[in-house]
Amino acid sequence: MNTPEFNISISKQQVSVLPTVTFDGAITVVDEPADVAGAVAYLRQCGVVGFDTETKPNFRKGMTNKVSLIQVSTEDRAFLFRLNRIGFPPELREFMECDDIVKVGLSLKDDFHVLHKVAEFEPTNFIDLQTKVKAFHITDLSLQKIYAILFGARISKSQRLTNWEADKLTHPQMVYASIDAWACLRIYKLLSSGGFDPTTSPYITIPQPEEEEHTEPS
Repeated sequence: MNTPEFNISISKQQVSVLPTVTFDGAITVVDEPADVAGAVAYLRQCGVVGFDTETKPNFRKGMTNKVSLIQVSTEDRAFLFRLNRIGFPPELREFMECDDIVKVGLSLKDDFHVLHKVAEFEPTNFIDLQTKVKAFHITDLSLQKIYAILFGARISKSQRLTNWEADKLTHPQMVYASIDAWACLRIYKLLSSGGFDPTTSPYITIPQPEEEEHTEPS
């Protein structure tokens, strides 16, 4: 699909009035090394999953923390792997490197960059939505805006800067983390199934042609 005539983009103001997304699926927090194998075995039975990460914010200039959490979600169940508790066990590395399951995320280059500070692995069979949406005229690249365009709902970002290494994750944190991975999966499935027709989107914008420069004859 070529993208010459129009773009699809949504403003922050348009996003702000949309209903808030909820996640009603089961949430499993994996914070014991002994529980990793079972969680990964469950996910390996799925054909495609959503993927995301969270990092404890650092408000010191130039300082960053290691990844605190990996979120992997099916349509009705999310697993939250607390890396600050379990490290990066072999089963998790195998999951990242396996080619029998599609893993869908957004801005994956950034995720891999910070994850490689935790452990070395070769990411395999990952799909980045920022690349996929371009074929559908969508020029917004944030998860919140892409989801709003496709589903008419708003992903709340209220928990983004919370402490992801707290002794116990709060329920709002768990829901927020689950939604990010789950939303990636929903977006991928909608686009892959042909369920989105760009020409019918209410957020179509027409790029203005660039004005030609005119020079006065000397």
